[in-house]
Amino acid sequence: MSHVYVLVEHEGDKLASATGELITAARALGVVSAVVVGQPGTAESLREELAALGAEQIIDAHTDDYSTRLIAPEVQALHALGAANPAPIVIAGTLAGNEIAGRLGVRLSSGVLVNVSAIDADRSAVHTLFGGSVDAVAVAGGQCPIYTLRPGSVKAEPKPASGTIAPMPLGAAADNEVRVRAFEPAEQGTRPALVGASTVVAGGRGVGSAEGFASVIEPLADSLGAAVGATRDAVDAGWYAPSAQIGQTGETVSPELYIGLGISGAIQHLSGMQTSGTIVVINQDGDEPFFSIADLGVVGDLHEIAPALTEELRKRAQA
Repeated sequence: MSHVYVLVEHEGDKLASATGELITAARALGVVSAVVVGQPGTAESLREELAALGAEQIIDAHTDDYSTRLIAPEVQALHALGAANPAPIVIAGTLAGNEIAGRLGVRLSSGVLVNVSAIDADRSAVHTLFGGSVDAVAVAGGQCPIYTLRPGSVKAEPKPASGTIAPMPLGAAADNEVRVRAFEPAEQGTRPALVGASTVVAGGRGVGSAEGFASVIEPLADSLGAAVGATRDAVDAGWYAPSAQIGQTGETVSPELYIGLGISGAIQHLSGMQTSGTIVVINQDGDEPFFSIADLGVVGDLHEIAPALTEELRKRAQA
Protein backbone atom coordinates (compact mmCIF):
# COMPACT_ATOMS: atom_id res chain seq x y z
CA MET A 1 0.00 0.00 0.00
CA SER A 2 1.30 3.47 -0.86
CA HIS A 3 2.30 5.79 1.95
CA VAL A 4 3.30 9.41 2.48
CA TYR A 5 5.48 11.24 5.00
CA VAL A 6 4.12 14.35 6.73
CA LEU A 7 6.46 16.60 8.70
CA VAL A 8 4.59 17.50 11.89
CA GLU A 9 4.40 21.17 12.86
CA HIS A 10 4.68 21.63 16.60
CA GLU A 11 6.04 23.83 19.36
CA GLY A 12 7.36 21.40 21.94
CA ASP A 13 4.39 19.32 23.03
CA LYS A 14 1.86 21.66 21.43
CA LEU A 15 0.61 20.64 17.99
CA ALA A 16 0.19 23.40 15.40
CA SER A 17 -3.16 23.62 13.61
CA ALA A 18 -1.34 23.35 10.27
CA THR A 19 -0.59 19.68 10.99
CA GLY A 20 -4.25 18.75 10.58
CA GLU A 21 -4.26 20.45 7.19
CA LEU A 22 -1.08 18.64 6.14
CA ILE A 23 -2.40 15.21 7.12
CA THR A 24 -5.72 15.87 5.36
CA ALA A 25 -4.02 16.97 2.13
CA ALA A 26 -1.46 14.15 2.24
CA ARG A 27 -4.09 11.44 2.72
CA ALA A 28 -4.76 11.45 -1.04
CA LEU A 29 -1.25 10.06 -1.58
CA GLY A 30 -1.54 7.09 0.75
CA VAL A 31 -1.32 6.00 4.37
CA VAL A 32 0.07 8.84 6.49
CA SER A 33 3.32 8.47 8.42
CA ALA A 34 3.60 11.55 10.63
CA VAL A 35 7.23 12.49 11.27
CA VAL A 36 7.79 14.19 14.63
CA VAL A 37 11.26 15.72 14.92
CA GLY A 38 12.18 16.99 18.37
CA GLN A 39 13.41 16.20 21.85
CA PRO A 40 12.98 12.68 23.23
CA GLY A 41 9.39 12.21 24.39
CA THR A 42 7.84 14.77 22.03
CA ALA A 43 6.26 12.18 19.73
CA GLU A 44 4.66 10.35 22.64
CA SER A 45 3.12 13.59 23.93
CA LEU A 46 1.57 14.23 20.49
CA ARG A 47 0.57 10.64 19.71
CA GLU A 48 -3.11 10.87 20.71
CA GLU A 49 -3.75 14.05 18.71
CA LEU A 50 -1.90 12.80 15.64
CA ALA A 51 -3.77 9.49 15.68
CA ALA A 52 -7.08 11.37 15.87
CA LEU A 53 -6.09 13.48 12.86
CA GLY A 54 -5.27 10.42 10.75
CA ALA A 55 -1.67 9.37 11.32
CA GLU A 56 -1.40 5.60 10.91
CA GLN A 57 2.25 5.68 11.94
CA ILE A 58 4.14 8.24 14.03
CA ILE A 59 7.87 8.32 13.45
CA ASP A 60 9.67 9.50 16.57
CA ALA A 61 12.77 11.20 15.15
CA HIS A 62 14.45 12.45 18.30
CA THR A 63 17.78 13.87 19.35
CA ASP A 64 18.97 15.32 22.66
CA ASP A 65 20.49 18.39 21.02
CA TYR A 66 17.39 19.35 19.02
CA SER A 67 16.93 22.68 20.84
CA THR A 68 20.31 23.97 19.62
CA ARG A 69 19.84 23.09 15.94
CA LEU A 70 17.88 24.69 13.11
CA ILE A 71 16.29 22.73 10.22
CA ALA A 72 19.11 20.17 10.08
CA PRO A 73 17.35 17.51 12.21
CA GLU A 74 14.23 17.68 10.02
CA VAL A 75 16.31 17.37 6.86
CA GLN A 76 18.31 14.51 8.38
CA ALA A 77 15.19 12.56 9.38
CA LEU A 78 13.25 13.00 6.13
CA HIS A 79 16.31 12.29 4.01
CA ALA A 80 16.96 9.02 5.84
CA LEU A 81 13.31 7.97 5.54
CA GLY A 82 13.04 8.85 1.86
CA ALA A 83 16.32 7.16 0.96
CA ALA A 84 15.43 3.91 2.78
CA ASN A 85 11.73 3.73 1.85
CA PRO A 86 10.85 6.26 -0.88
CA ALA A 87 7.49 8.03 -0.71
CA PRO A 88 6.05 11.52 -1.22
CA ILE A 89 6.80 14.10 1.47
CA VAL A 90 4.40 16.85 2.58
CA ILE A 91 5.65 19.85 4.57
CA ALA A 92 4.09 23.13 5.70
CA GLY A 93 4.64 26.02 3.31
CA THR A 94 6.41 28.21 5.84
CA LEU A 95 9.84 29.86 5.57
CA ALA A 96 11.40 26.93 7.40
CA GLY A 97 9.30 24.36 5.54
CA ASN A 98 10.27 25.68 2.12
CA GLU A 99 13.93 25.67 3.15
CA ILE A 100 13.68 22.05 4.30
CA ALA A 101 11.95 21.08 1.07
CA GLY A 102 14.67 22.63 -1.08
CA ARG A 103 17.43 20.79 0.74
CA LEU A 104 15.55 17.50 0.53
CA GLY A 105 14.96 17.92 -3.19
CA VAL A 106 18.72 18.01 -3.76
CA ARG A 107 19.51 15.12 -1.44
CA LEU A 108 16.74 12.86 -2.73
CA SER A 109 17.00 13.89 -6.40
CA SER A 110 13.28 14.63 -6.44
CA GLY A 111 11.14 17.52 -7.60
CA VAL A 112 9.74 20.12 -5.22
CA LEU A 113 6.38 21.89 -5.56
CA VAL A 114 6.24 24.90 -3.24
CA ASN A 115 3.16 26.56 -1.73
CA VAL A 116 0.58 24.28 -3.31
CA SER A 117 -3.09 24.59 -2.39
CA ALA A 118 -4.15 20.97 -3.05
CA ILE A 119 -2.59 17.56 -3.72
CA ASP A 120 -4.12 14.80 -5.87
CA ALA A 121 -3.77 11.02 -5.78
CA ASP A 122 -1.84 11.03 -9.08
CA ARG A 123 0.89 13.03 -7.31
CA SER A 124 -0.02 16.24 -9.08
CA ALA A 125 -0.64 19.42 -7.11
CA VAL A 126 -2.43 22.72 -7.62
CA HIS A 127 -0.79 26.13 -7.52
CA THR A 128 -3.20 29.05 -7.12
CA LEU A 129 -1.86 31.91 -9.22
CA PHE A 130 -2.66 35.54 -10.06
CA GLY A 131 -4.55 36.19 -6.86
CA GLY A 132 -6.70 33.09 -7.16
CA SER A 133 -7.87 33.69 -10.73
CA VAL A 134 -5.88 30.79 -12.20
CA ASP A 135 -5.13 27.28 -10.97
CA ALA A 136 -2.07 25.54 -12.43
CA VAL A 137 -1.59 21.79 -12.07
CA ALA A 138 2.01 20.55 -11.81
CA VAL A 139 3.74 17.24 -11.20
CA ALA A 140 7.04 16.68 -9.37
CA GLY A 141 9.36 13.93 -10.56
CA GLY A 142 11.53 11.52 -8.58
CA GLN A 143 10.78 8.76 -6.10
CA CYS A 144 10.10 11.23 -3.29
CA PRO A 145 8.13 14.17 -4.73
CA ILE A 146 8.08 16.95 -2.15
CA TYR A 147 5.20 19.34 -1.56
CA THR A 148 4.90 22.35 0.70
CA LEU A 149 1.28 23.17 1.47
CA ARG A 150 0.20 26.78 1.75
CA PRO A 151 -1.24 27.30 5.27
CA GLY A 152 -4.99 27.73 5.36
CA SER A 153 -5.59 26.29 1.89
CA VAL A 154 -7.03 22.97 3.11
CA LYS A 155 -9.59 22.42 5.85
CA ALA A 156 -8.50 19.77 8.34
CA GLU A 157 -10.73 16.69 8.30
CA PRO A 158 -9.79 14.29 11.12
CA LYS A 159 -9.95 10.58 10.30
CA PRO A 160 -8.81 8.50 13.30
CA ALA A 161 -6.01 5.98 12.71
CA SER A 162 -3.87 3.72 14.87
CA GLY A 163 -1.00 6.16 15.55
CA THR A 164 1.61 3.48 16.11
CA ILE A 165 4.95 4.97 17.22
CA ALA A 166 8.16 3.95 15.44
CA PRO A 167 11.37 5.13 17.20
CA MET A 168 14.02 6.81 15.05
CA PRO A 169 17.02 8.13 17.03
CA LEU A 170 18.94 10.83 15.17
CA GLY A 171 22.65 11.42 15.36
CA ALA A 172 24.16 14.48 16.99
CA ALA A 173 25.05 17.60 15.04
CA ALA A 174 27.98 17.42 12.66
CA ASP A 175 31.14 19.32 13.55
CA ASN A 176 30.52 21.86 10.78
CA GLU A 177 26.84 22.39 11.58
CA VAL A 178 25.64 25.75 12.86
CA ARG A 179 24.59 25.58 16.51
CA VAL A 180 22.27 27.96 18.34
CA ARG A 181 23.48 29.38 21.64
CA ALA A 182 20.22 31.02 22.64
CA PHE A 183 16.82 32.01 21.27
CA GLU A 184 15.23 35.39 21.82
CA PRO A 185 11.51 34.65 21.42
CA ALA A 186 9.37 37.32 19.80
CA GLU A 187 7.02 39.12 22.14
CA GLN A 188 3.72 37.25 22.20
CA GLY A 189 0.47 39.16 22.41
CA THR A 190 -2.72 37.95 24.05
CA ARG A 191 -4.62 37.52 20.79
CA PRO A 192 -4.66 34.27 18.79
CA ALA A 193 -2.07 33.81 16.06
CA LEU A 194 -3.44 34.88 12.69
CA VAL A 195 -2.80 31.60 10.88
CA GLY A 196 -5.05 28.96 12.39
CA ALA A 197 -7.37 31.39 14.19
CA SER A 198 -11.06 30.41 14.18
CA THR A 199 -12.15 34.05 14.01
CA VAL A 200 -10.41 36.91 12.20
CA VAL A 201 -11.29 40.62 12.22
CA ALA A 202 -9.48 42.43 9.41
CA GLY A 203 -9.20 46.08 8.44
CA GLY A 204 -8.39 47.78 5.17
CA ARG A 205 -7.89 51.24 3.76
CA GLY A 206 -11.33 52.30 4.95
CA VAL A 207 -10.19 52.09 8.57
CA GLY A 208 -8.32 55.29 7.84
CA SER A 209 -5.39 55.21 10.27
CA ALA A 210 -3.34 53.29 12.79
CA GLU A 211 -5.52 54.85 15.48
CA GLY A 212 -8.53 53.37 13.70
CA PHE A 213 -7.06 49.90 14.07
CA ALA A 214 -6.37 50.51 17.75
CA SER A 215 -9.77 52.01 18.57
CA VAL A 216 -12.08 50.10 16.21
CA ILE A 217 -10.55 46.87 14.87
CA GLU A 218 -8.70 45.62 17.96
CA PRO A 219 -11.60 46.12 20.43
CA LEU A 220 -13.95 44.19 18.12
CA ALA A 221 -11.40 41.42 17.73
CA ASP A 222 -10.87 41.22 21.50
CA SER A 223 -14.62 40.99 22.15
CA LEU A 224 -14.70 37.93 19.88
CA GLY A 225 -11.40 36.38 20.97
CA ALA A 226 -10.25 36.87 17.39
CA ALA A 227 -6.99 37.47 15.56
CA VAL A 228 -6.42 40.80 13.80
CA GLY A 229 -5.65 40.94 10.09
CA ALA A 230 -4.94 43.71 7.62
CA THR A 231 -4.82 44.36 3.90
CA ARG A 232 -1.63 45.22 2.09
CA ASP A 233 -2.76 48.86 1.72
CA ALA A 234 -3.11 49.17 5.48
CA VAL A 235 0.26 47.54 6.12
CA ASP A 236 2.04 49.64 3.48
CA ALA A 237 0.59 52.76 5.07
CA GLY A 238 2.15 51.73 8.38
CA TRP A 239 -1.17 51.33 10.15
CA TYR A 240 -0.56 47.73 11.22
CA ALA A 241 2.22 45.19 11.50
CA PRO A 242 3.34 43.31 8.34
CA SER A 243 2.83 40.00 10.16
CA ALA A 244 -0.93 40.68 10.05
CA GLN A 245 -1.10 41.04 6.27
CA ILE A 246 -3.56 38.72 4.57
CA GLY A 247 -3.51 37.99 0.85
CA GLN A 248 -1.36 36.98 -2.06
CA THR A 249 1.78 38.49 -0.54
CA GLY A 250 0.77 37.80 3.06
CA GLU A 251 -0.81 35.03 5.06
CA THR A 252 -3.54 32.66 3.94
CA VAL A 253 -6.27 32.15 6.52
CA SER A 254 -9.41 30.04 6.62
CA PRO A 255 -11.29 30.90 9.83
CA GLU A 256 -14.83 29.89 10.67
CA LEU A 257 -15.74 33.60 10.84
CA TYR A 258 -14.05 36.42 8.90
CA ILE A 259 -15.13 40.03 9.47
CA GLY A 260 -13.71 42.53 6.99
CA LEU A 261 -14.04 46.25 7.71
CA GLY A 262 -13.20 48.95 5.19
CA ILE A 263 -11.87 46.41 2.71
CA SER A 264 -12.67 46.77 -0.99
CA GLY A 265 -12.06 43.12 -1.83
CA ALA A 266 -9.22 43.29 -4.34
CA ILE A 267 -8.36 39.86 -5.73
CA GLN A 268 -4.93 39.96 -4.04
CA HIS A 269 -6.67 40.06 -0.66
CA LEU A 270 -9.40 37.57 -1.52
CA SER A 271 -6.81 34.95 -2.47
CA GLY A 272 -5.72 34.86 1.16
CA MET A 273 -9.13 34.41 2.83
CA GLN A 274 -11.75 33.27 0.34
CA THR A 275 -11.98 29.79 1.88
CA SER A 276 -13.26 31.28 5.16
CA GLY A 277 -16.48 29.83 6.56
CA THR A 278 -18.78 32.80 7.20
CA ILE A 279 -17.69 36.12 5.69
CA VAL A 280 -19.08 39.41 7.03
CA VAL A 281 -18.31 42.65 5.20
CA ILE A 282 -18.78 46.15 6.60
CA ASN A 283 -18.18 49.01 4.16
CA GLN A 284 -19.84 52.29 3.34
CA ASP A 285 -19.71 51.53 -0.42
CA GLY A 286 -22.13 48.73 -1.27
CA ASP A 287 -20.64 48.35 -4.76
CA GLU A 288 -17.26 47.09 -3.53
CA PRO A 289 -16.38 43.62 -4.89
CA PHE A 290 -15.96 42.21 -1.38
CA PHE A 291 -19.76 42.09 -1.08
CA SER A 292 -19.93 39.55 -3.91
CA ILE A 293 -18.48 36.79 -1.69
CA ALA A 294 -20.00 37.96 1.61
CA ASP A 295 -22.48 35.84 3.54
CA LEU A 296 -23.56 39.01 5.31
CA GLY A 297 -22.94 42.53 4.01
CA VAL A 298 -23.49 45.71 6.01
CA VAL A 299 -23.42 49.06 4.19
CA GLY A 300 -22.50 51.86 6.54
CA ASP A 301 -19.80 53.68 8.46
CA LEU A 302 -17.54 51.09 10.10
CA HIS A 303 -16.50 53.67 12.73
CA GLU A 304 -20.10 53.68 13.97
CA ILE A 305 -21.07 50.06 13.32
CA ALA A 306 -17.99 48.31 14.75
CA PRO A 307 -18.02 50.10 18.15
CA ALA A 308 -21.76 49.45 18.47
CA LEU A 309 -21.20 45.77 17.68
CA THR A 310 -18.33 45.60 20.17
CA GLU A 311 -20.46 47.14 22.90
CA GLU A 312 -23.32 44.72 22.21
CA LEU A 313 -20.95 41.74 22.36
CA ARG A 314 -19.57 42.96 25.68
CA LYS A 315 -23.06 43.35 27.12
CA ARG A 316 -23.98 39.82 26.09
CA ALA A 317 -20.76 38.46 27.54
CA GLN A 318 -21.55 40.08 30.88
CA ALA A 319 -25.19 38.96 30.91
